Amino acid sequence: MKNAYLLLFFGLIFNIAFAQDPCSNGRYADAVFSQFNLTSNLTYGQNSNWANNTTTLKLDFYEPANDTLAARPLIIWVHGGSFIGGSKTDPDVKALSERFALKGYACASISYRLGFFPFDSTNAIKAVVRAVQDLKAAIRYFYKDAQTTNQFKIDTNHIFIGGSSAGAITALHVAYLNDACELSEYMNASALANMGGLDGNSGNPGYSTKVHAVINGCGALARYNWLEAGDVPLCSVHGTNDATVKYNRGLVNPGTPLMYLDGSRMIHERACAIGVSNQFYTFNNAPHVPYLGNAAYMDSTERFVRDFLIGVMGCNQSTLLPANEMQEQAVLYPSSYCDGAPSNEICTTNNLSDYSPEIGIKVYPNPTQGDIHVQASETLSNIKIYGFDGKIFMQLKTNPTLDQKISLDALPNGIFILEVETENQQIARTKIQVLR
Repeated sequence: MKNAYLLLFFGLIFNIAFAQDPCSNGRYADAVFSQFNLTSNLTYGQNSNWANNTTTLKLDFYEPANDTLAARPLIIWVHGGSFIGGSKTDPDVKALSERFALKGYACASISYRLGFFPFDSTNAIKAVVRAVQDLKAAIRYFYKDAQTTNQFKIDTNHIFIGGSSAGAITALHVAYLNDACELSEYMNASALANMGGLDGNSGNPGYSTKVHAVINGCGALARYNWLEAGDVPLCSVHGTNDATVKYNRGLVNPGTPLMYLDGSRMIHERACAIGVSNQFYTFNNAPHVPYLGNAAYMDSTERFVRDFLIGVMGCNQSTLLPANEMQEQAVLYPSSYCDGAPSNEICTTNNLSDYSPEIGIKVYPNPTQGDIHVQASETLSNIKIYGFDGKIFMQLKTNPTLDQKISLDALPNGIFILEVETENQQIARTKIQVLR
C-alpha cells in the first residue's frame, strides 16, 4: 500500500511538472524517441482538379513509436513544386516529418491537387485556391478524428501548418486569407463560389479549420495586409537570393513570371508592425529552399522551427538558433482591406482605387517632430498631405527624385495622409504623424 501511495505521489508530481513545462524530459525540444511509425496513403478527401477530373487526396502520417501520450501536437506539412509538381514524399517534408516525429509531434505530409492551364496568373491563383481548400480539408480530417474515433490522438489545441515554397504559400493563405473579398482583385465572387469558396468541397465538412501557428519556408502572401492584428503566430526562413519566391516583394517566377507576391521579409515587417508574434531567420545569399538537399541548411531550419514551436507550446527550453534577420527594413506599400477598414499601420482614404501597390514608399522619421524624408521606388513628381476630412494642408511639385525632404513646421500635431504621385502618374498613400 505504501508503494502504491508513493507511485501516486510521484505521478502527481510528474503531471504537475508536465503541466508547467510541456517539454519535460525533453519532449518537443529534443529527439527523445528513437523511432517513428509511418502510415502511408491515408485518404482524407477528394475533389475535382483543373481538368475536372476527380483527385483522391492522401496523406502520410508520422508519429513517435511506442508513444503513450493521449493528445499530441500535430504539424501538417505541405510540399512545394510551383503548384504543378512535387509530392508528399519530397525530401524536405519527409525529413521534417521524421525529425519532428522523433521529438514527440505527430506529423502529416499531404498531397493536394496540382496543375493548371494555361500557365498564367489567373489560373495560378486558382491553383493556390485549390491547394488552400485541400489543406483545410486535411485540417478538418484531424478535427473530425479527434471528435470521433480518435485514431491519431491529436491535441487540437496545437495544430500547426507549414511547408516549403508553394507549400508555404498554401499554409500562409490558409492562416491569413480569411475573407473572400480579399480575392476580389484576383478573381470574381462567382468564380470563387463555383470552386467551393475558400473552404472548398474537398472533404470533412462541418469541422474546424482553426490552426495555431504557421511555419513558412520560403513562401509568400499575395498581400501582406491579409495578416491582421490578432492572427496566429508564424516563423519564417528565407534566402536573400531567392529567384523563385522573392525575399521581399516581387514576381514569383517558377520559370514564367506569374504574379507579384509579398515574401517573408515583407510578412515579417507586417507582423512586427501590428504585433503578431513571429520569428524570422534569413539565409544570407542563399537560393530558393536552400535546405532542400543541403544538410547544414536543413539542420538550421529544424533548429529554428524547433525553437519557435517550443515557444508556442509554452516550453522553458533554451533556444538553439536565434533569429537572424536583415537589418534594412522592407518597404510596406500602401494598402487597404477589401471591406474598407483601415489596414492597421497604413491609413486609407475613401477611395484607393487609383493607387498602385507596386510603388514602394518609405517615410522617416515617422512619427516626426519636424522634417521628414520621403523615399520611393519610382521617381517622385507630386506630394500632397491632407487630413482625414479631405482638407489639404500641403501640396508641392518636386524635382525628379527618389528621395524628397519636406519641412512639416506648418502642420499642427496629428495624423495625416501623405500621397505621392510618380512621373508615370501612379499614386501611393501612407500615414504620417506629427508629434512635437
